This record gives sequence, structure tokens and C-alpha cells, in this order.
Amino acid sequence: MTAPAGGAARDELHRLLAQARAGRPRAVGRLVSLVEDDDPRLPELVRALAPGSGRAHVVGLTGAPGVGKSTTTTALVTALRAEGLVVGVLAVDPSSPFTGGALLGDRVRMQEHALDRGVFIRSMASRGHLGGLAAATPAALRVLEAAGCDVVLVETVGVGQSEVEVSACADTTCVLMAPGTGDAVQVAKAGLLEVGDVFVVNKADRDGARSLVRDLRTMVSLGSPAEATREPGSPWRPPVVQTVASTGEGVGELLAAVRAHRESQQASGGWQRRRRRRAREEIEALALARVRRRFRTLTGAPLDRLAEEVGDGRLDPYTAAAALLDGAPTREGPRGRSAGGAE
Repeated sequence: MTAPAGGAARDELHRLLAQARAGRPRAVGRLVSLVEDDDPRLPELVRALAPGSGRAHVVGLTGAPGVGKSTTTTALVTALRAEGLVVGVLAVDPSSPFTGGALLGDRVRMQEHALDRGVFIRSMASRGHLGGLAAATPAALRVLEAAGCDVVLVETVGVGQSEVEVSACADTTCVLMAPGTGDAVQVAKAGLLEVGDVFVVNKADRDGARSLVRDLRTMVSLGSPAEATREPGSPWRPPVVQTVASTGEGVGELLAAVRAHRESQQASGGWQRRRRRRAREEIEALALARVRRRFRTLTGAPLDRLAEEVGDGRLDPYTAAAALLDGAPTREGPRGRSAGGAE
């Protein structure tokens, strides 16, 4: 467990919290940095944020690279700000597997909103975390909610079929596609399409857009694979919206579809069930992270010894795992092989 923060550090934390709640962008940025760096004060920060969490509508935007996620996010920010809403953006960019660095491209693309005090834009590096998001995303969402955001847009890295983690943190998940990036077979595949609450065909002015829209609507009308993952009793069937985000065309329809999903889920109870599932998964992830840290602390030397035996072929990994968990020492069996295990 981490040691409690000192008095000065605690005072700084509460000062930043007060400033973030007053809408100070610099304080919001520093708190998100604290979250990303896994600061020792993080548990105290999350405890302080808990009473005000859950007020923002969290909208996830995901899809393959090049479908226009950043452009769509920017267009949605413009539409939401025109209504006077406070908007947060968490945009996750891929990290280098060698240096850990990332080109935070969304900070470059969203310059038109950079000086708007009603918009909080934060680019986050994935830092090798799989699933399309950064590990710090859930806590960062709480920071943006504390800053008064009415809507938080979470934009994933360019993802493939199986990277669907955004659905676990978003109230509404928009899956973006674009013509020319696949064929009808892709529409039928399980994975990314299963998490879509709203399907968006962006770059709808290009050849092939009508065909893609038709394929998606056929999938939905026949009962898409997503039906199996929907909340019990949910009357929602994902709409297919066409947009040209670079010009703003169709963005109003997309926003209307997102709001219709929220209203439908709140009426059916799916909204509350989804949020409870999200909380459960966050608790589980934090608990497992703590177990892993404690495990590494307690089993460092024995694990190294067992790994050497497994690597040399003197022990099988199943017996080694049982010995490590049960604390049973291995013993040399015939022909130099370890024959020990759990009692």
C-alpha cells in the first residue's frame, strides 16, 4: 500500500480540486497528469471526486484508423458548445513500444477549441495499455466531471475488431466506419460492431457510402450480434447515421441519435445497469492491480528461481505456479527433474 500523502502534498491536492471545480483548465490538466502518473495521492483524489461523479454523459467514439474520429469529435464539440454545454474530451493516442512517447495528435487537430474555457481537451498516451484506451481513463473521467462537464467525449486510438474497452467506460458508444475500408464481410464480423449503440458512416460523400449504410442497416434489422450484449429489456436498436464531419453535415443527426439512446436507456433501466457494471469492472481492475503489486513483492526471489527451473526444462509451468501459490517448495525428483507441487 502507498504511504499517505504529507500535509503539504495533501493541501496542494485539495487546492487543485477547488480550482478544477471552479473550471480552471490548468488545475484540471494537473489533476489528470496526477492520475496518469499513478501519484500516491490518487486514492485520496478519487475519494474526494466520488460524491460528484456520474453527472456527465460519457460518449465513446471508436473505429479503425482513418475513419475520421478526431474530425467527428471536433464537430460534436462545436455542436455541443453552440448549445452552451460544457464539454470534456479525452483523446487517447498510441504510444511508442520503444520510448513510451506519443504524438498527441488531437491536441494539434482541435486548435479551434483550444482557447474556449467551456472545453477541456486532454490527450492521453495509451502507454501500452490494450483495448483502445489508457489505463487512467476512468479516473480522468471523474476529474472532468468535477470540472463541470455536461458531456465527455472519449476518443479511442485507432482500433481493430477486438479492442472494445471503450464500451465499458461510455454511456453511449459510437462506432465509426468509412467507405473504402472493407467490405460486407467486415460488417458481419464479431468484435467492434457488437459494442455499437450508434453506427456512424463518416465521409458519406465518398463512393461506397450507400452500400456500407445498406449493409449496416441489414445487419441491425436482422438482429445484429450486438443484440446478445444489450441490456435485458432494452428497446434500443442501433441507428445508422451518415456524416461528413469535415463539413458538419449529419452531425446534428448524430447528436440526436446519441441523446435518443440516453433517453431510451434511462427509461428502460439500462442506463443504471450499465453504470453499475462499469463500477464493478473498475473495482475489479483496481483490486487485481493491487494483488499483482503485492504478488510481485512477496514472490520475487521464489518466482525467479521457479522461472529458471521452467526455462531449463526441469519443471513444468503448472507445477511451478502451484508451488508459488501454495508456498510449497519443489524437490528434485528422478533424473534431476523437480517433482514437487502442491500438497
